[in-house]
Amino acid sequence: MKTVIRVAAALLLMAAVISCAGGGNAAEPAVRTVKTMTVSSADSTGTLTYPGIVQEMHTINVAFKTAGQIAQINVKEGDYVREGQLIASLDDADYKLGVEALQIQHDQVSDEVARLRELYSKKSVSANEYEKAEAGLRQLGVQLQVNKNKLAYTKLYAPVSGYVKSVNFAKSEMVDAGTPVISMMDVSGLEVQTDIAASEYLDRSSFTSFTVNTPNGETCEAKLIGIVPKADGNQLYRMTLRINLGTSLMKNSFLPGTNVEVNIERDGLTTGKEVTTPLSAICYDGRQPYVWIIGKNSTIERVNIEVKPSADVCLAHVKGIASGTEVVVAGAASLKEGEKVIVLPKPSETNIGGLL
Repeated sequence: MKTVIRVAAALLLMAAVISCAGGGNAAEPAVRTVKTMTVSSADSTGTLTYPGIVQEMHTINVAFKTAGQIAQINVKEGDYVREGQLIASLDDADYKLGVEALQIQHDQVSDEVARLRELYSKKSVSANEYEKAEAGLRQLGVQLQVNKNKLAYTKLYAPVSGYVKSVNFAKSEMVDAGTPVISMMDVSGLEVQTDIAASEYLDRSSFTSFTVNTPNGETCEAKLIGIVPKADGNQLYRMTLRINLGTSLMKNSFLPGTNVEVNIERDGLTTGKEVTTPLSAICYDGRQPYVWIIGKNSTIERVNIEVKPSADVCLAHVKGIASGTEVVVAGAASLKEGEKVIVLPKPSETNIGGLL
């Protein structure tokens, strides 16, 4: 009996040892690897700079006032046309016949009215008969003018000087009255649209003047048209400026669609430091922008920030973090507050090509 007890105890001891050994092999949670960058700051000045885009003042859809078959399209996309220039026409054969037929009828009735007028002066016809003939002549005159107008409507002229944005029909196609055939860009004046941060919108009373720069170095003054009083999903406010240019300058630099820099001069600005961070570091929780920073013991912390656009398409000015802060720029997906991470060494800290 004692032997059996000893054997059972030995088996239990072995099971406990095996259990402990197995527990030691349990997989530990994987530590994520992230790439970081140290944010920097620069002196702010009285000038705000935002990216913008040039746009035409209006897009005008040009249409025939009457239906018909297109006989000719005289322009193509991108052409510059002047106000009053013939840009398209309809087949006018039937409209010409309509005018000709009514003209013949009108001439005949006109001769008849002249004859009745002579007879009426001699009291040979009644006043009623003469007045009825005159009324018929006036009615024909109206119908004739309507047909002449329809004939004139077969010609389509540019209502303003500008560029052809699109041609929506081709020769021989049927088109209804009022259907846009050609779209034009009115470039008699150009506009620039840009988005400004909420903090700048609240300080908009300090704006004193505006200039616009193109990538090739052209600069012109601009006038503030307005700022939309409602922010978009990124808490930015749409601002529109008007620039008035001569045709030659506009053709060289300020075409619609051109990316430009918008410079806003401010009055009474307190200078200071602005922190700049890569856009890749900025995450969003709904409308709230934030960044992940490296805290103690290589754990990450979330910091909410305020974002202001920058002229550099890869950077943004931010408020909420200090210069010298290390922010995560790659590997930020699905990170959690307090999570421990491995920070990849910066290029200068690696033995690139075995040169060290």
